[in-house]
Amino acid sequence: MSTRTTLGDTPPPGDERAGAQRARVHPDVLKLGLVSFLTDLSSEMIFSVFAVFFTRIAGASSALLGLIEGLADFSSASLNYLAGWLSDRSGQRKWFATAGYGFSALAKLILVVSSSVAALGAFRVIERLGKGFRGPPRDAWLVAVAGQRSRGYALGVHKALDKSGAVLGPLVAYGLLTWLGESASTYSLLFLVAVVPALIGVLVLMLIHHPPVDPHPREGLRENWQQLSPGFKRFLVPAGVFALAYFSLGFFLLRANDLGFGLTDVVLLYALFNTTCVVAAPLVGYLGDRIGRRRIVLLGYAIYAGLNLWMVFAATRWEMLAVFCIYGVFYAIEESQSKAFIADLEHARRATAMGAYNFVTGTLYLPASLLAGALWTVSPSLAFALATALSLAAMAVFVKVRPATDAVHGPH
Repeated sequence: MSTRTTLGDTPPPGDERAGAQRARVHPDVLKLGLVSFLTDLSSEMIFSVFAVFFTRIAGASSALLGLIEGLADFSSASLNYLAGWLSDRSGQRKWFATAGYGFSALAKLILVVSSSVAALGAFRVIERLGKGFRGPPRDAWLVAVAGQRSRGYALGVHKALDKSGAVLGPLVAYGLLTWLGESASTYSLLFLVAVVPALIGVLVLMLIHHPPVDPHPREGLRENWQQLSPGFKRFLVPAGVFALAYFSLGFFLLRANDLGFGLTDVVLLYALFNTTCVVAAPLVGYLGDRIGRRRIVLLGYAIYAGLNLWMVFAATRWEMLAVFCIYGVFYAIEESQSKAFIADLEHARRATAMGAYNFVTGTLYLPASLLAGALWTVSPSLAFALATALSLAAMAVFVKVRPATDAVHGPH
């Protein structure tokens, strides 16, 4: 029997071991999920108010917001490939991830010192450098312990734990703003409180045991790239097209503010989006394990296209509530199942592959956010219309290049 298979193939009927494997989640997935929960609790306390605070209170323009968001995504992407290559080369996952989480935690101290436009922008960019360094090693660690047939579900569970922090974070921010009022001292206290769970998350990560990984000590960057699978490299093409459509969620939040949601209401709207993501992430992961992650990736592109098309015409508050609920489903697909998809395409150098994916897409997020910010000054509908068109183009390219055709079940 050939080992070549389509992505996300289900086990033969009656395969009880595969079914049992799906029902279990490796303890390390839950432990890493706790670290992500604490980190997101910290980060989302800040990010839930960042776009509106940056523009409405600090006085920055929407175009500058687009620049800062694009630079933040680029700074995150800039270290991804390097971190993935170093992790695969050395066989180390834990300490690269710990360094990244620690750097992000320390960057938040900038906001404790100052909340000027310059400080806010510097924080947003510097904090993402830590995210870029921790992401590929941690994600490779996750997919290795998850097992192939339950990989989508395990990553969905991790994303649900991750985004649970993003649900609680905005609620903590909302509570502080409601209780103490929207003043400079309240925001200073909010930023200070946000540092605490980030530091606890780093301590938890340091206590997790990481199993050894086979290193590739003599592989340079060029040779490392050449060894990546053809299917993965083909996937980078539609992923890059889609990245041009995937501008910051901050623009959705700004649109909600334009339609009558106040600053504290926007925080709750952000919490609603994260809640939907928490509920949807394990479900879409399980669905991807059953029907194939190729279909799930395409579904994510289609949902995003539909959301942006809706935003062209949305004019009421209830529509924004619906948009943010559905956005949570899209985010669950994009942020967890794309990693499972990459793990299916690339078996030996998964940290490098995830780093390369994040580098390519993150680099393209910069022009995407810049273009969205420029179009926003003319009409918000133009930004959403362009994102719709590019999302549909990404779907067409994905079907054309067929990245899943080389997928082979590799070692678990």
